[in-house]
Amino acid sequence: MFKNPFSNNSLQQRIFVNTIDPRLKWVQQPTVSPAIQSPEAVNQVVVADELVSGLFLDRNFSSEVQSSLFTWNEMKHIVNYSKGLPNALEAAREARIAWDNLMDIVAKKQQIEVNESSVDHKGKQCPYFLSKMDTKDFGDKGYKLRIPCGLIQGSAITIIGIPNGLSGSFRIDLTGESVPEEPNPPIVLHYNVRLQGDKVTEDPVIVQNTWTTAQDWGEEERCPSRNNKKVDDLKQCSEKVGKRDNRTRSKPYFPFKLGYLSVTTLRVGEEGFHMTVDGKQITSFAYREGLEPWLVNEVRIFGDINLTSVLASGLPTSEDLEHIDDLDALRTVPLPLHRPLDLFIGVFSTANNFKRRMAVRRTWMQYPAVKSGTVAVRFFAGLHKNQIVNEELWSEIKTYGDIQLMPFVDYYGLITWKTIAICIFGTEAVSAKYVMKTDDDAFVRVDEVLGTISKENVKHGLLYGLINYDAQPHRNADSKWYISPEEYPEKTYPPWAHGPGYVVSNDIAKAVYTKHKERSLRMFKLEDVAMGIWIAEMKKEGFKVYYKDEKRVYNEGCNDGFVVAHYQSPREMLCLWQKLQAEGVAKCCN
Repeated sequence: MFKNPFSNNSLQQRIFVNTIDPRLKWVQQPTVSPAIQSPEAVNQVVVADELVSGLFLDRNFSSEVQSSLFTWNEMKHIVNYSKGLPNALEAAREARIAWDNLMDIVAKKQQIEVNESSVDHKGKQCPYFLSKMDTKDFGDKGYKLRIPCGLIQGSAITIIGIPNGLSGSFRIDLTGESVPEEPNPPIVLHYNVRLQGDKVTEDPVIVQNTWTTAQDWGEEERCPSRNNKKVDDLKQCSEKVGKRDNRTRSKPYFPFKLGYLSVTTLRVGEEGFHMTVDGKQITSFAYREGLEPWLVNEVRIFGDINLTSVLASGLPTSEDLEHIDDLDALRTVPLPLHRPLDLFIGVFSTANNFKRRMAVRRTWMQYPAVKSGTVAVRFFAGLHKNQIVNEELWSEIKTYGDIQLMPFVDYYGLITWKTIAICIFGTEAVSAKYVMKTDDDAFVRVDEVLGTISKENVKHGLLYGLINYDAQPHRNADSKWYISPEEYPEKTYPPWAHGPGYVVSNDIAKAVYTKHKERSLRMFKLEDVAMGIWIAEMKKEGFKVYYKDEKRVYNEGCNDGFVVAHYQSPREMLCLWQKLQAEGVAKCCN
């Protein structure tokens, strides 16, 4: 039997005692209304259980690690009601592979003594910067640059070279991790420069696309184009491309020319990839479902281009523990089971967002209420398909004790599962009066949140945040938040609070957990809207709900006087904290 990370009461039974086969227990349960939940046939459910069963085997972990798996063990059957959530079964299947590989590595490391030099080497597994400038490595068959730990927002790939040969056409592919039964990796971004045109046009063109084994090639996005779609407020194709200057009667503008050096930089944005050539914004490409930047593990360059250098910067990297002077101040004090709290804050994070988590630890997690134990904060992160990232995350779990590991690979469409996990932890691991959800790029003024909910003094049925009362589903298929009529047939959403920062009272969080156990939650891929839908259902069941609108929650940046500021980089987070400490007022850093 393992050590109990909380106390000597019910936690071990919750994790390890299983008197009834869970698959039989699920089959014996009465079916629920299709309007609420419509799982696939029972045989598919059993297959799903078998798919993830290896994720929940008993293992001899330390108490620190066990505490990081509390919600993991409460989510054993989460995949059984995955309808409405994209990539759910894939996420579970890939998590099983990633978990088994990680456990093999952990077991091997337990058998050997890790010396100082190996620790130093490990710290370099996820480098911040990579470069290749030796022309001997750039052969006729193309070039591949390995990206060890994926890409994050702010990462950039710069390619310097001269289009040459007969056509001057070349391609840049960002590929993901392949799985054993699918030897060809997915292409997260295919960027194809065709200087001599193609079957569609004789003029130069840039073609962008994606590819997977299951879906084959997606829909092409071409530039020049008359399409006015935007990604991160940047046009999918710059108006300059293909445009002729009538005054000089020059050829239509195209960013690449045969025999001319070009500097091409691909940047990772919030909503998609952005390509600049010689400093000019040329194209933008929205992320497609299941193909996200954290998946990228290689840059592949092929075709008629004479490469000079390839550089990758802004890559996710973890800090070397030996060089952290304030390590003790950053570690989280273990919590006893059912510890009473005024507020529990769950933070959405992804495995390779090392810098963002460190920024949160060094800033608003240093509030006195957090340090004293009145408020507790935990990061909720899923597994990564990249084993190096999982090793780094595992080390982080053991070092800081503030991460709840999720039993699935971290696709964006599954963030609703994390909302459920936050409610579980806030009511079952601890006993918090209020439960808050936020993101790892959001700065939370913990003192202001506590002050406001204390002033409101609403102990039951509270939803506090930036409330949207009249939102409609996005029916545009090009939108990141597209919702089909099949996913949500109603014309409007019930009131919901924007995801960068909202608070619910304990009874609402507890009801989410209860409905999770009953498998009666209506799954919806937009987690903040999902919470609004769940609360609306509770109202129908007799809950009295109080909506507290907080205009100082800024979901698209920062404004002075903020309670929550979103889309803040690690550097901006530190700046905000320094201003609060020095001036005592909330002033933005941009």
